[in-house]
Amino acid sequence: MKYMVVIEEGPTSWGAYVPDLPGCVAAGESREEVLALIHEAIEFHLESVRQEGEPVPVPHSSSEFIEVTAA
Repeated sequence: MKYMVVIEEGPTSWGAYVPDLPGCVAAGESREEVLALIHEAIEFHLESVRQEGEPVPVPHSSSEFIEVTAA
């Protein structure tokens, strides 16, 4: 399965979250670090869902980039 991950650069760190997995978030000091941490967070989240006997959420989010002209 592939889950969409939103990655954001803040003033002092990077953050990531998975829209299809509420509460699945990570923060790190670099883009590479936050990607590694969100991968671990997804695996942990899905393991918890399975242990609770819940169905694994099917990925359904998508993204697009919209180009606009800056004034």
